[in-house]
Formats: sequence, structure tokens, C-alpha cells
Amino acid sequence: MKALINRKTIVIAAIAVLIAIITIVSVNVFDSGGPVTGLANAVSKPVKSLVLSVARSFESIYDSIYNYEALQNSYEEALSDLATIRQAYAESDDLLRENNMFRALFGFLERHEGYVLEEASVEKWGSNNWASTFTINKGYANSVTPIARGNSVITEYGVLIGQITEVSATTSTVVSVLDTTFSAGAFVGDGEGSVTAKGDFTLMNSGQLMLDHLGEDIIVLPGDSVVTSGAGGVFPLGLVIGEVVEVQRHSTGIGRYAIVKPMRAIDRSILDVYVITSFDTSD
Repeated sequence: MKALINRKTIVIAAIAVLIAIITIVSVNVFDSGGPVTGLANAVSKPVKSLVLSVARSFESIYDSIYNYEALQNSYEEALSDLATIRQAYAESDDLLRENNMFRALFGFLERHEGYVLEEASVEKWGSNNWASTFTINKGYANSVTPIARGNSVITEYGVLIGQITEVSATTSTVVSVLDTTFSAGAFVGDGEGSVTAKGDFTLMNSGQLMLDHLGEDIIVLPGDSVVTSGAGGVFPLGLVIGEVVEVQRHSTGIGRYAIVKPMRAIDRSILDVYVITSFDTSD
């Protein structure tokens, strides 16, 4: 667009200069009395008017070009300012998220002074549709307190989301609470009776897990919380797993089970996690 305007401007300017030269020459040559002078003046007047009109058009085009460039500069400055504002907003949003995360974490540690946590980030999620796993960026060599198989993986709020199953020097594999290999002793509701929270393939695809081995004497209602029982010393006591959605009987008619919704959605929105590398069993 700008190149086209520049080419037209040059042509118009050249015509204007040529007409001006012709006009000046005509007036000077025929600047004497007689018919020739009258004829020259008669011819030069419309030519002068044309030159003036062309000159004004040239000024208008020049002003348009100048204004276009000014608007273009203003537009580019506005875009730059918008990008700066967006960057500042993103940074402030990240800071707020981190602040909330650390506040929740400090609150959790105040309640569990015997816990030792290792912060980690999720590197990737498993691509196998038959499992629910993810990889974190900490292993036995690059962690402050060495990570080991069996360690619990939680959020900053102390919600259990998985367990370490494989450890390398710089990464570790975590099976989520939805995975079919996951199993943990648990309490439900008021904490009466011991049950088992475990992954189930059918429920995994809907983002849920199972609470199995429900004795007939155990009262379980939708909305009841499910927490780790600490049985066996693998998981600390009291880590929140989720809440009961509904209670059903097995297809055989023998025994009941509950469908549990994790307290934290197990998906790619999980970015930061904490590994419990050590805890006080008396906590």
C-alpha cells in the first residue's frame, strides 16, 4: 500500500514540476503587448490553476502519507503496550498461584511436622490408555532427600494423587490413584472399619476409583470423605483421597463397593507435586 502511494506521488510531483516550468517559460516568452501576449496569458491562466490544484492534491497526499505512518506507529506502540500488559498479568497470575500454593503447603506442614517433602514438577503424562501414570523431574540423584519406590505423591493441600513406582537418577514414575495397580488402606466417613481404596479400569476412564471390601456393618454414604488409614506404614495416616459418590453391590451380589471421586482431578492440569520422602508414623 505504501509503495503504491509513493509511486503515484512521484508521478504527480513530476507532472506538477513540468507544468510549472512550461507556465513560467510561456509567460516569460510572451511577456509583451499584442495578440501574442493575450494568447499567452489566456493559455497560462488555466495552466496556473491546474498547477495550483495539482500542488494542493500533492500536499493532501503527503498529509495522508504522514498521517498513515503516524497511525501505523501508534498502532504498533499500542500492540507493544498490550503485550507488556499481558506479560505483567501472566506474571502476577503465576505469583498469585505460587503464593496460594506455598500458603497451603505451609499449613499442611504445620499440621504434620514429621513430614519431609520433596518438590517436583510433572514432566509428562503416560500415553497408555490402560494405565494412569505420569513422570516427575526428580529422582534419587537430584533430590534433597532421595526419592524411593513407594513414596506418596501429594498436592500442596495434602491430597494423595499417586505413588512412586519407578525411580531413576533424575526422574521418577508415578501411578495415580486411578491406576489399576494402585491400592491403599483407607478409612471412610467416621473412620470406623478398614477398607481398601484401589484403581479400577472401568472407573479410571471416568476419573474415579473404587472403595472395596465394605463390610455390611460399615455405614457409607455419598459425600463421605475417604482418607488413608496408614495401615502397613506405606502411606501416612490421614491423607485425603476423595469422597464417596455412590454405593453399589458387586455383580455377584456378594459384598458392596463405593465409587470415589478424587479430591483433586487427575489430569494434565497438575503441574507441581510433592513427594513425601519421610514421615513420622506416630503422626
